[in-house]
Amino acid sequence: MGLLTYSINVTLDGCVDHESGIADDETHALFTDLMDRGGAMLWGRTTYEMMESSWPAVARGEVEAPPAIREWAVKLEAKPKYVVSSTRDDFPWTGSHHLVGDLRTAVQELKDQTPAGVLLGSVTLAAELDRMDLIDEYVFLLHPRIAGRGPTLHESGLPSARHLDLVSADPLSNGAVALRYRRAA
Repeated sequence: MGLLTYSINVTLDGCVDHESGIADDETHALFTDLMDRGGAMLWGRTTYEMMESSWPAVARGEVEAPPAIREWAVKLEAKPKYVVSSTRDDFPWTGSHHLVGDLRTAVQELKDQTPAGVLLGSVTLAAELDRMDLIDEYVFLLHPRIAGRGPTLHESGLPSARHLDLVSADPLSNGAVALRYRRAA
């Protein structure tokens, strides 16, 4: 069984808006490496649509992009992508699959069938899966910024606190820190 890893950019005040962090070659290399180690991506519909609207064109070379960004896009194009949605069932982007049925069962089966692990990157879906105790690992790229606005990590709340064990803390040259945690036993 693979781990379900929730990975997200977050500012010092907890903002998880994708436009609030630092997007440079180093941060993209970090997320590319994380994606390389995982077996599949898992998103909610909103995140899928945001990703679908830009990354395929970058992968095809239709949009000018630095090498690290293009590398991310090409690898993302090839990666299996699973989408949770109750309002859409057509996901034409290469390698995309609709995850249907009971959410807990479907995600557990995806974990069981993906020994390399599943990388989760959707804020709302992550909160729901965290409430179900399905997230095994967290990778936060903590940016040296205070956004002062925007959505925050688990703003809809959790039934109880999550106790985590630090696995690693790796500073980047841009001031961000990659933090990897596992759920405490």
